[in-house]
Amino acid sequence: MTTAKSAPNPADDWWRSAVIYQVYPRSFADSDGDGTGDLPGITAHLDHLKDLGVDALWLSPFYPSPQVDGGYDVADYRAVDPRYGTLADFDMLLAQAHDRSIRVIVDLVPNHCSAEHPAFRAALAAPPGSSERALFHFRDGRGADGTLPPNDWTSMFEGPAWTRVTEADGRQGQWYLHLFDPGQPDWNWNNPVVHRDFEATLRFWLDRGVDGFRVDVCDALVKALGLPDWPWPTHGVIEPVDGVMPPMWDQEGIHDIFRSWRRLLDTYEGSRILCAEAWLAPERTARIVRADEMHQAFNFRFLETLWQPQDLRQVIDESMAANNTVGAPTTWVLSNHDVMRHASRFGYEGPVALEHGVGPGDPQPDRTLGLRRARAATALMLALPGSAYLYQGEELGLPEATELPDAARQDPVWERSGHRIRGRDGCRIPLPWTEQGPAFGFGKNPETWLPQPSDYGTYAAYAQHDRPGSTFRLYQRLLELRRQYRLGEGDLRWVPSSNHALHLVNGPVEVMANFGPHPIPLPADAHVLAASVPVTRDVPVDATVWFTATPPLASPRAKH
Repeated sequence: MTTAKSAPNPADDWWRSAVIYQVYPRSFADSDGDGTGDLPGITAHLDHLKDLGVDALWLSPFYPSPQVDGGYDVADYRAVDPRYGTLADFDMLLAQAHDRSIRVIVDLVPNHCSAEHPAFRAALAAPPGSSERALFHFRDGRGADGTLPPNDWTSMFEGPAWTRVTEADGRQGQWYLHLFDPGQPDWNWNNPVVHRDFEATLRFWLDRGVDGFRVDVCDALVKALGLPDWPWPTHGVIEPVDGVMPPMWDQEGIHDIFRSWRRLLDTYEGSRILCAEAWLAPERTARIVRADEMHQAFNFRFLETLWQPQDLRQVIDESMAANNTVGAPTTWVLSNHDVMRHASRFGYEGPVALEHGVGPGDPQPDRTLGLRRARAATALMLALPGSAYLYQGEELGLPEATELPDAARQDPVWERSGHRIRGRDGCRIPLPWTEQGPAFGFGKNPETWLPQPSDYGTYAAYAQHDRPGSTFRLYQRLLELRRQYRLGEGDLRWVPSSNHALHLVNGPVEVMANFGPHPIPLPADAHVLAASVPVTRDVPVDATVWFTATPPLASPRAKH
């Protein structure tokens, strides 16, 4: 199948204000009863996303993979893993989403592939210095007989970033680079063959009609010449040391790659987009979204910020200022498949290690406080100009699964860290769709690939659709108002407020967020549009309220 058609009635700048919903296919819905989510399962629940009111969905990897790192170890970039379905299933999902005016973005994983990828298998079989090995970063070791890694880089999943191979003659030989797991060798983007192969992958999915790509670890594609040592840690938002960026992150050569991809996408109709995953500070992220590079880049500094008014205002101002210099929107996000869900993260009073995970015996978050603050934080985020991403289940108020048995963990960092870091499994638990039944409606098989908590039925999606005050209904209302008042295309203005509050204006909508310790009176002429908790004439502690000074516009949908 080949088609260059995109979603119906594309608007050139749809992405500047879009709200995009991340689907982690393995955990969304299981159609065939094997305990693992799949593409037909996603298709069966598209009306949930339509009712929610999102503009697009982003599919995390569904490509053939040994699942060493949850599908981010890709063995074939132009196929569907049989556990998720077929290309025909993908085409059906795409068509059904477009029929509902929902665009579809797929994941591109260009920094590394799977160790089972045919190109890497060929590189292992080929001798040092071969063209096959030139597609990756193979190097001779240091020390006597090359027994030490080529440099001191460490993996993002703990341990060394190098693994030594056994050559065809049985001798210990060269080392290959993997910034993540040994099952994820890094491509060598200095090789033009790699460029051409990924351009073919982009065309393959664009020709099928996808609306864009979320680009995984895009700031790591180019490494500094000579692969110099770097003894400093590189977790979270990456910062320079003495003005120098780490040699494996944010090198100048990445921008030429992004420009070449942008030129390719611009040859297709329908404004296809690129969204960058780059854990960089706002001023460096803004360089990736210059007019001839990517369209969006996640704002991870915002995601990392605690529930503190001054800190949030600072990161909002710095992010918008940085992106305004290049004419790009800011892309807000609070949760994804790599970090603790914000309904749990905000249940702690201090900073938490976002990707370290929580397990039995660890300090547990305050669930009630966490959900209350998460609803307030989302209401603040969705009032901001720019685009926003939601992670599956956050519209249900899902918490992190903090009591997941250690024996069930599948994140590679659990083993690589010697069981010090529990990892990201807690935010990847299969979704609950119904209050009762096998796997709470996830599928027919009660045994899911990661076990669901016993209380998951209380968060069931379809039970929330008609429940006044549910988190789903709050998200639905916020998205309806955001679209109605065109807040994503608006301008932000701050109103002076106390040290415990944020008060902003975007178009005709005013937003007050109260961080405590006391309720804050609303203006006498306030007409409440939406609130993260029930309100009367005050903004309660840990709550956000949207209001206007004039009666609200007529809503196309019943008020919630």
